[in-house]
Amino acid sequence: MAQTEPNLDHDISWFLLPSYWAKMVVALISFLCFANSYDGDFVFDDSEAIINNKDLRAETPLGDLWYHDFWGSKLSSNTSHKSYRPLTVLTFRINYLLAGGFYPVGFHVINIILHCTISVLMIDVFSILLGGLQFSNKGRRLNLAPKSSLLAALLFAVHPVHTECVAGIVGRADLLCALFFLLSFLGYCKAFRENKEGHTFSILWVLVSVILGAIAMLCKEQGITILGLNAVFDALVINKINLLELIQKLLHKDKSLENAGQLRKGLLFRITLLMSGGASILYIRWRIMGTGPPAFTEVDNPASFADSLFVRAINYNYYYSLNAWLLLCPWWLCFDWSMGCIPLIKSVSDWRIIALAALWFCLIGLICQALCSEDSHKRRILTLGLGFLIIPFLPASNLFFRVGFVIAERVIYLPSIGYCILFTYGFSLLSKQAKKKKILAVAVLGILLINVMRCTFRSSQWRSEEQLFRSALSVCPLNAKVHYNVGKNLADKGNQSAAIKYYREAVRLNPKYVHAMNNLGNMLKERNELHEAEELLSLAVQIQPDFAAAWMNLGIVQNSLRRFEEAEQSYWTAIKHRKKYPDCYYNLGRLYADLNRHIDALNAWRNATVLKPEHSLAWNNMIILLDNTGNLAQAEAVGREALELIPNDHSLMFSLANVLGKSQKYKESEALFLKAIKANPNAASYHGNLAVLYHRWGNLDLAKKHYEVSLKLDPMAPGTKENYNLLRRKLEQLQKKGGA
Repeated sequence: MAQTEPNLDHDISWFLLPSYWAKMVVALISFLCFANSYDGDFVFDDSEAIINNKDLRAETPLGDLWYHDFWGSKLSSNTSHKSYRPLTVLTFRINYLLAGGFYPVGFHVINIILHCTISVLMIDVFSILLGGLQFSNKGRRLNLAPKSSLLAALLFAVHPVHTECVAGIVGRADLLCALFFLLSFLGYCKAFRENKEGHTFSILWVLVSVILGAIAMLCKEQGITILGLNAVFDALVINKINLLELIQKLLHKDKSLENAGQLRKGLLFRITLLMSGGASILYIRWRIMGTGPPAFTEVDNPASFADSLFVRAINYNYYYSLNAWLLLCPWWLCFDWSMGCIPLIKSVSDWRIIALAALWFCLIGLICQALCSEDSHKRRILTLGLGFLIIPFLPASNLFFRVGFVIAERVIYLPSIGYCILFTYGFSLLSKQAKKKKILAVAVLGILLINVMRCTFRSSQWRSEEQLFRSALSVCPLNAKVHYNVGKNLADKGNQSAAIKYYREAVRLNPKYVHAMNNLGNMLKERNELHEAEELLSLAVQIQPDFAAAWMNLGIVQNSLRRFEEAEQSYWTAIKHRKKYPDCYYNLGRLYADLNRHIDALNAWRNATVLKPEHSLAWNNMIILLDNTGNLAQAEAVGREALELIPNDHSLMFSLANVLGKSQKYKESEALFLKAIKANPNAASYHGNLAVLYHRWGNLDLAKKHYEVSLKLDPMAPGTKENYNLLRRKLEQLQKKGGA
């Protein structure tokens, strides 16, 4: 099936390499762009999608992956984002099992390999899109545009906007989707290789293409769009349809359509297969996902919550123009563009309207050329470029359903294919007109080099949360989430003063940011600034009444203020909104213990351990309370039960050792004390209590030794100095008796 059309390569002053070397070059350069991200940490969304996702653990049945969303929540849940990507989660699970835990290197390496593979496949894809589809007599596909396809593949491989997909592990969804997206396209192209029976197309390869499209969608939702692009490719390249001419004939009901060549070539049959396959895939996904829409908030996508249709339309179009700008000039990149990063346009007097006008001026110009140009080659390339630019972007456009973001760099991974087609075609047109083509080629090389450097630098920012979050401060200074994440990162490192500053700024930028209020309230509580903490937490639960964590923290503050009834009510409200909340039961138990409601305290702590068997603090408090109230046998039973579940917890060993010592089970108590000290040798209380055991047991020399170690570690240890002095007097008396 030959395509005898003008060749872009005639006009381009660029490198001509054998196919094998071209692919090696693209693979190497794409690897160099992102290689320095291989040993990065888990950052940003990686925590929720990987570290906190129970679907990665071996104990979770594999079948659950098909009923959970990308974050491990049930798709039927009201809080689910409905992001259905089971095959991506499956690859995370394999990564986790092969590494034997959450070690990010393996996750990052797979992402880099995927991007290199996709970039290499792009040579084949671009050779078809730019040069047409032609096979040799032996059935091998020919590359009619080797220079153009190499340039376009290099542009794709080194585009800085891809950094989020490659360096951020959750970008695996986009990479896997892109891989099967391209394989589906290449599979569809194979359908038109003439076989021995002389058939003009293979139904089998069309069906394979549909299946690969389904796999792409199971990696990320955008994958389904390849079926539409295959139909566009079929119409433009295989059937050489002139869209403007076809529209005119349809409008005038031209009878010549009945005998059109494209119908004889099976176009309608293939499009029916693609549409039927796509509809079936979407129906199955809809049945699994349920009918409820995803739950997003105004801060995620403020334009979609605007009352005015005009405001929504204007802002959606402004978002499109910003996405286009990121493709043209990927200099200002940010991990998150929500929460005030891009203020809403509310009137036509806003100067940003210029961006919308520029976008549509360019798009309308390109569409007119794609439809009206007398050059069929130009029409085909421009239409394919626009198709690959726009169609994969449609699921993120807010046109069909609300999305949970304003701008997301990861969703431009597939649309950048269209950008690379248009850039390469534009370069060929300039080369055709330019007298000094080498200068133009050097300029393009400069762009590629700048992009490589930008990718490398941006990848280094994705290596750690601190660098990633701080890099966003200059790009989106009005984004409350950026300040919140910088503050959270500082808090995790123990820098409370700086963290408070960023949390306060986050709340200032977004006065309804309940998570920032909750974290700030927590920090103020730890600094004993209880009244301000209470104000913040009370406001948080007023704004979001089902915010269980804020209710629990409010209860802790009220408990500290000795307003026990209010604290108890706050704890129970938290449990009402989150049934399985072990930490809240633990804090409720502490409240009851302060009120001497011992039975209630023990019940609350028991609930905590039932919900979370490894809840060491709840186990410890049960043992200590039973010990303090003289229930030594029950305390011992609880301690043994706890150690069976958490055998390496030194604090539990210490608590149980105290109980055994009081029960005069000295040998067993000693063994547990020594085991606890081995695990935590710098705990003064461990040495002090072991010394007390030896003191009771009559091993006075060992008692003296551990008293001294305890006092060395903590000279102010309560009771230790008094016990040590008593022991010294006793030893002195024994020495006098021995001397007499």
